[in-house]
Amino acid sequence: MTSPHPGNGTVLVLGGTGKTGSRITRLLEASSVPFLAASRSGAGDNGVKFDWMDRATWDLPFGAASPDAPITAVWLIGAPILEMAPLARDFIDLAREKGVRRFVFLSASSVECGGPVHGQVHQYLKELGDAGQIEWAVMRPTWFSENFAETPGHLYTIKAEGKVYSATGDGKVPFVSAEDIAACAVKALTDPEPLNSDLVILGPELLSYADVAAIISSVTGKKVVHENLTQEQLEQRFATFLPPDYSKMLALMDVAIANGSEDRTNDAVLTFTGQQPKPFRETAELSKAAWV
Repeated sequence: MTSPHPGNGTVLVLGGTGKTGSRITRLLEASSVPFLAASRSGAGDNGVKFDWMDRATWDLPFGAASPDAPITAVWLIGAPILEMAPLARDFIDLAREKGVRRFVFLSASSVECGGPVHGQVHQYLKELGDAGQIEWAVMRPTWFSENFAETPGHLYTIKAEGKVYSATGDGKVPFVSAEDIAACAVKALTDPEPLNSDLVILGPELLSYADVAAIISSVTGKKVVHENLTQEQLEQRFATFLPPDYSKMLALMDVAIANGSEDRTNDAVLTFTGQQPKPFRETAELSKAAWV
């Protein structure tokens, strides 16, 4: 069960201007693979409007693709709400009706197939794949190295206060670069042979948030420290810019890290892409201008 080579079709990248999407589109462009970068604004040369909360926009990418290169693969990221699975299932069904054969979904290392939120979409893709109706892959990265420079919360507190806030305690995380996630995603989207499985994407080293703060201090020359919070304190911080239920979920994920949920590494990036995953310090060196 294989798809046409991507040269015969267009890749639709949802969240095409985001942390992973922008990197995926750069790699696709470098490989001369046709793509559309979907976002709420639809800005950019290859941009197209798409909004999870406005179903009227869901058809737009399929009309924007060239008739000579219809959309055959989709990079799928869910809406930032806890009830995202029904929306994702409906869009997957729409895309299948439009001729899409391959779906690559962004989930998380901590979410198993059949688990909550992203795990429900993972399960749906697997069921369709097992029935021979689609080709699929689920990317399950751990926490992104770039979160400290490209996520407003961490970026602001590092720059303004010299602090990284979390509820992770001394727990360690194999932080992974969005560049490595994008490389895995592009291979899953474009390889002639479908993955038809999930891929847990981890970085090459285990670091606590205190370790991260120390590395940022080292590359910037400014003092940055980790301040550990309780779950409730972190929820309150998140709730200033996120819905309460989503804030609670994120805070609980930090507590899980404190309890060892991310204390593991693997060689998935090297095995799948042939390239070594980037250590956090390398990402920090590239990002240091954002923190000073």
